[in-house]
Amino acid sequence: MATEHRLPPSASSLSESMRDLGYSLETAIADIIDNSISAKATKIDVFCNLAADNPSLCIIDNGSGMTAENLLLALTHGAMSPKAKRLSTDLGRFGLGLKTASFSQCRQLTVITSQEDKISAAQWDLDLVDQRDDWIITVLEDHEIRDFEFIERLPSNGAMVVWRKLDRLFEDMSGVRRDEVVNEKLNLVEHHLALVFHRFLAGEFKQFSKITMRINGHGIVPFDPFCRTNKATQLMPEEKVVVDGAIVKIQPFILPHHSKLSAADYNFYQNRSDFISNQGAYVYRNGRLMAWGDWFRLVPKGEATKLARVQIDFPNTLDESWTIDIKKSRARPPLAVRARLRQIIARITGSSTRVHRGRGKKLFDEINAPLWERYADQDNVRYAVNMKHPLIESIIKGLSTEQAEILITVLEVLASSLPVEMIYSDYSISPRDLVQARLCEEEVVSKLKSLKEVLDISGLLGEAAFREVLRSTRLFEQHSDIVEKYIEEGFT
Repeated sequence: MATEHRLPPSASSLSESMRDLGYSLETAIADIIDNSISAKATKIDVFCNLAADNPSLCIIDNGSGMTAENLLLALTHGAMSPKAKRLSTDLGRFGLGLKTASFSQCRQLTVITSQEDKISAAQWDLDLVDQRDDWIITVLEDHEIRDFEFIERLPSNGAMVVWRKLDRLFEDMSGVRRDEVVNEKLNLVEHHLALVFHRFLAGEFKQFSKITMRINGHGIVPFDPFCRTNKATQLMPEEKVVVDGAIVKIQPFILPHHSKLSAADYNFYQNRSDFISNQGAYVYRNGRLMAWGDWFRLVPKGEATKLARVQIDFPNTLDESWTIDIKKSRARPPLAVRARLRQIIARITGSSTRVHRGRGKKLFDEINAPLWERYADQDNVRYAVNMKHPLIESIIKGLSTEQAEILITVLEVLASSLPVEMIYSDYSISPRDLVQARLCEEEVVSKLKSLKEVLDISGLLGEAAFREVLRSTRLFEQHSDIVEKYIEEGFT
């Protein structure tokens, strides 16, 4: 008969291994904030003080707080089974997040909690666990609690998570360089929290109160990945899929062309959400963004889907169906959702492409004689210089037949050598950085005079015709005031 053996894991080895589950600073802090939101907090502060003798990072909320007994339970590894039924407002999953997220960044985790002004605190120290090779936790006395920085900011009901021994945060840096590294990371934290919790920060998720978050006193502004405040954003019909008796909501969006965004909006958006890499499905669990920037291998990322975004909402009762990981940064939709998503992608791909092509077509249509022409047949698309453009015709009329043929050949060679791949790469990544002409005022006037002389040859000199030619070249788009002044002064 087989015999049973009890093989408890080494506390020292396992605790060290759990530090490397793949958390970054921003995902670790987000995991702590999940607990604050589950505790119905409306104010969450992150403090990082590098000047103290014992540098620390602290997260304080005004949630419901905990009793001393519940605090020890919260600090127990795997205290709640992932299969256990949770409240609809619970953002937790495995009962590990507080510990694994914290240990990924520090070696000492302290949680101080207050409920009706009754304060309790307990501490994990990995150095102690390593030394004793046992799951030893320390319950702190009142005088030890009072020594913690920022303790005066703990409200009568709330919790305070303190990270010390920040061996991962500093990356073995010291002095000014250490501060720079930490500030860069905190900047990423701000962007991450602004996106992951944007629905809570905006107060749009009905199950929770509106939340304010700050990092070292600086408020975090919610970042909406769907650009819904812009009237040019296309909101497509919402669809619903039933999975295991629960409803999954799927809401597609088509973002506006970059020309429809103000300079401030474009910079704000581009700095936080590159158009190409962050296209795809945005998966929310109880309003909290879990994963984004992925089409789940249903289609490859590309220009055709560049402006497409799909918001997917599911409740925590479907956690197992979505195979949520410990970091809550990966989610795979169940078969029924993937099937519906495949149909939606086919629809929105065309809409995303039409936004780009429609904008390009409009630019061509707005000009009676564009300098470039697009030729499309069944198999190919090509771009060529429009030989009937007034500027080209004016030049050709002043040339001999042989010279005209040479000029046409040169223009055809230039058109065929258009660096399409390079243009595509630059434009798809950051379209507003692609600027074809940078002219000073003297250069603008000089080139206006040159064009005037060329057009004089064909007798096309008139305000309307001159303006049309200028628009077709797009050389003077940023200098309309200089152009108007030149025309008003009689082309001199």
